[in-house]
Amino acid sequence: MAQAKTLSDKELKIAIAIAAQGRYAARDRAMLLMSYWSGMRVGEIAALHIGDVINADRSIKDEIRLTADQTKGNKGRTVLLGDRLRRELSVYVDSLKCLDPDRPFFYSQRQRSGFNANTLCQQFGRLYGRAGLDGATSHSGRRTFITTLANKGVGVRVLMALAGHQNMSTTQRYIDLNDEMMKSAVNLL
Repeated sequence: MAQAKTLSDKELKIAIAIAAQGRYAARDRAMLLMSYWSGMRVGEIAALHIGDVINADRSIKDEIRLTADQTKGNKGRTVLLGDRLRRELSVYVDSLKCLDPDRPFFYSQRQRSGFNANTLCQQFGRLYGRAGLDGATSHSGRRTFITTLANKGVGVRVLMALAGHQNMSTTQRYIDLNDEMMKSAVNLL
């Protein structure tokens, strides 16, 4: 099976613009950017509860502590939230009417509950389809997160920790080689 497409900055902007057009724009933008700016898996995003992300004073936490049952590897991990993502999540939180900490963070109107990994994959697929981004999947955000940080010189050990991988070889498979990365490498000489 082919790997998910790694999006360029231009393609990411298109996806963000499409997410911002719908009835649930704040939610859709926040879900999309959770993937791109934190590297979370779609199943981890779907498993979030309000109490995982926000403090009692409605502020966004600096980090999300995922429990073993919220992760793919059945091993808890911590996800760091950057300032840009925290600002985006604040916009979404402002749109929420109920802040019960046990309620799903991302709510699906159709199901009257939270998304599951499958329905969130479908949501991402619809968004990418409307954006005309062939090859983009629910895993594109995670691959783009890791590749972008690698392009900026972040070491593989740090990437491994941010992605929650146990093996460095797994992280290395996520890094999409591109012309920019190779030009930067030869210009180091």
